Amino acid sequence: MKFQKYLDSLKGKRVAVVGAGISNTPLIDALLAAEIDTTICDRQTHDGIGGEISRFAGLAAQLRLGNDYLEDLEADVIFRTPGLMPWSDALREAASGGAVLTSEMEVFFDVCPCKTIAVTGSDGKTTTTSIIAELLRKEGRNVHIGGDIGAPPLCKADGMHQGDIAVVEMSSF
Repeated sequence: MKFQKYLDSLKGKRVAVVGAGISNTPLIDALLAAEIDTTICDRQTHDGIGGEISRFAGLAAQLRLGNDYLEDLEADVIFRTPGLMPWSDALREAASGGAVLTSEMEVFFDVCPCKTIAVTGSDGKTTTTSIIAELLRKEGRNVHIGGDIGAPPLCKADGMHQGDIAVVEMSSF
């Protein structure tokens, strides 16, 4: 229940999730289900490839959309999408104001109770991740696969056990 404890630690804090794409959608759902003050920030103003923006309209989240989506960003905790580098001006400014910068994958590594194998790079990640997972399964291991292949693993962490292995495909960013 480490992920649930992490969510509990966010109660009373302002959380911003930068990027409303596939990788952050389960995180946003979990934050909203836990009734955490959540702001969703995205450059897109409408659903695009992998976009989920319209799905969040009318929910308890605040939406900051468009080109100035990061302007004057104020939050206690900011989850950034993998494609947004932590040294961007807006994120550095938020951090200098006290915000904690993190990501869905960083929190996953903190709360995951089992060993993890992360695969990254520019080519062959999905194939390599799949082969590693299959080899471990053939060995009789309980394997959880996720990241850029399958579903983001953070929201599944509470269902993982110490003897399991998580194999995650990560963005090269």
